[in-house]
Amino acid sequence: MVLAPRTPSRAVVVTGAAGFIGRALVERLRADRRVVRPVVRDSRGAPEGAVALGALEEASPAALAGVFAGADAVVHLASRAHRMDERGPDLERLHREMTVEATARIARAAVDAGVRRFVLASSVKVNGESTPAGRPFGPGDPPAPADAYARGKRDAEVALADAAERSSMAVVVLRLPLVVGPGARGNLARLVDAIAKRRTLPFGAIDNRRSVIGLANLCDAFAAALDATPPPAGVHFVAEDVPVSTPGLVRSIASALGVPVPLAYVPVPLLRLAGRLAGRGASVDRVAGSLEVDDASFRAATGWRPARTLDDEIARFASTHRR
Repeated sequence: MVLAPRTPSRAVVVTGAAGFIGRALVERLRADRRVVRPVVRDSRGAPEGAVALGALEEASPAALAGVFAGADAVVHLASRAHRMDERGPDLERLHREMTVEATARIARAAVDAGVRRFVLASSVKVNGESTPAGRPFGPGDPPAPADAYARGKRDAEVALADAAERSSMAVVVLRLPLVVGPGARGNLARLVDAIAKRRTLPFGAIDNRRSVIGLANLCDAFAAALDATPPPAGVHFVAEDVPVSTPGLVRSIASALGVPVPLAYVPVPLLRLAGRLAGRGASVDRVAGSLEVDDASFRAATGWRPARTLDDEIARFASTHRR
């Protein structure tokens, strides 16, 4: 593996550039003096120079052709976000439209424009919700998506592969674990908020292993996926060097916030029972269970290694939370 020299005049298109990963990635790539073309739904809070296309699944071929004109690569981050508390009969349709159909449309436009490399941000959830102890998910494991979000991500991977099948465009799929960093929302933001408010959390007895990735290290991984020669085509995972436990994550966040560790030691079977009785069994299973990934294939193909510690990223996240 070597890193390819970059051609300054060729652009990297980044979709979903207004999201917390997208904004950080645009900044990271521009720091490397790359020409970056951010694509967003609307211009509110968008990076400088962003192209607002509205809903990607509805974008016209002409608009997409303009975005990809002169582009060498694309990092496709845009999709419908995962929300654990989301319910309703329209979820499958929404994820299909906003994730699968949008990816297919973007991929076809990229192929038509002669884009040479397409990097797709997917999710570990394509493989499932948990792993047995010491048995991380690897690129060769079969998909086992458990909800509409994960099925949408799986189908987006398939749509991308179909669009690129008869072209020379290299396809790189990165299945991401939990991303830790400034701007993160969802369960991680709620956890930080609970710890900041010194709420007691019943996670002290949990002994699990969960792969995560810091935001800055993830941006480095995307850059490596763009630069490596030959392209690291195929499905890969990326993660920090060492998985974390749920109590370990709580302790790290509490330390960064400068507050006492708010952990109570509730036996895990009792915690799971309480979760089921409260109708939150799946949520408790995620908190208590393990979810590890094996990213050896990506490291071997690109030479990427995490350059920062997870504690550094947690400290950055905590500092923005305190503001």
